[in-house]
Amino acid sequence: MAAPTEVVEQFLTALADDEIDTAVDLLAADVVYSNVSLPTVRGRERVRKLAQLTLGRPGAGFEVYNHAISAAGNSVLTERTDVLKLGRLRIQFWVCGRFDVEDGEIVLWRDRFDWMNYTAATLRGVIGVFVPALRAKAPK
Repeated sequence: MAAPTEVVEQFLTALADDEIDTAVDLLAADVVYSNVSLPTVRGRERVRKLAQLTLGRPGAGFEVYNHAISAAGNSVLTERTDVLKLGRLRIQFWVCGRFDVEDGEIVLWRDRFDWMNYTAATLRGVIGVFVPALRAKAPK
């Protein structure tokens, strides 16, 4: 069985590779997805529908850049940059996540982000649609 950090890395990589079903299959049937300050989503199939609605649309995409990942027991913490894409729009922002993994499945996925950072990233993304030189670049 894969280590908890490996499960989380596989999950995020599958999302970035536009393999929604592969990613969602790494979630427990009763997973809890909490994007702090947004409504909590409960259950693998509800998360699948949400992912298909947001990432499964034509022209939509996701990138992830892990800056740090660590585990204590079955809890995995990530500090990363997420990128949401829709056509030429690129919204790149900072995220911290906690994933609890049991028996090779993610049972809790909790992300946190700063609304000010997200708002600034959205504004930069909109400007970048019209002035590509100002688009956020992938972090190093």
